[in-house]
Amino acid sequence: MDKRLSRTDLGFSLMFLLMLVIAIGAFFYGVKVGGDRVRTEQTEAADALAQDASAANAPNAYQQQDLVSFYHTVFLSYREFENEWFAALGKWKADPSADLSASLKELAKTANAKYAKIQVDFVSPSSPLLIEAQNNYLKSLKLFSESFSTLAGSADTVAASELLRQLEDQAFFTEGRKYALDGQSAYFASMLKWGATVNPDVPGEYEAPNTLNLDQWSALPLIVKNKVTTDFLSNSRTFAEFLPHDLTARIDEFIQSGQAGKMKQTSIGSISELLVGTDAVRSGDFLDARSSLYADELLPQLPFFISER
Repeated sequence: MDKRLSRTDLGFSLMFLLMLVIAIGAFFYGVKVGGDRVRTEQTEAADALAQDASAANAPNAYQQQDLVSFYHTVFLSYREFENEWFAALGKWKADPSADLSASLKELAKTANAKYAKIQVDFVSPSSPLLIEAQNNYLKSLKLFSESFSTLAGSADTVAASELLRQLEDQAFFTEGRKYALDGQSAYFASMLKWGATVNPDVPGEYEAPNTLNLDQWSALPLIVKNKVTTDFLSNSRTFAEFLPHDLTARIDEFIQSGQAGKMKQTSIGSISELLVGTDAVRSGDFLDARSSLYADELLPQLPFFISER
């Protein structure tokens, strides 16, 4: 009996062995590539963390000149967009015949223009919080532009009150507002970092307790109080025309006038809610109170702490 493999059987056997070798080789190659990729990602992540830590602790991080430069480039540009939004909002509420569609298109145009400018503005890489603030403001502008452009087509068919309701229900708008507040929070947190480099008694970071009482508040430096009010505005999603230090000034005036005692307000959180909820805070309140309340307090030399511009 002839037990030799036929040419066909031999071909199938060789083909099977070849495929087996290829499969084993591909498996081990995949394992090697996957391992190299994981190691590369781990190395990149570690390098990024190291760079962030190095930047945060660099001796030239959070210098006043960086805060001032950020103010004149990123913050002021975003503030101009905000001012246009609040002006349009006031007009919508006061004038039933306002052209809502044209107004939204103009707001979208302004948001895009400010986005283009802020995107190329230089922000010191040694100050990560300023980079974070810039990125958050950019996200906010992009989302607001999307929001206004989306609603502009049908805006003339509804009243202003209905348009505002639609905005509140729209994710683009609510997320744009969130990122605006996050940008503001990062900017004011960077001021606290700066304060810690100037005065060792100023903490580089501060998170208020759940209940911050009046005595605790009064013991805080102004720059820390501003961080507290910034966090309140961010956590409560209060997108307002006034700035955090305006709320700080109103809180201090409220306490010093004796109104807090008369109204049995014992925490800064409840006072903040009362003042914001009753529209008792206005843009410029800080400047009105600075000479009487904060003459010797440490602040960076930023225009909104000194004058209207």
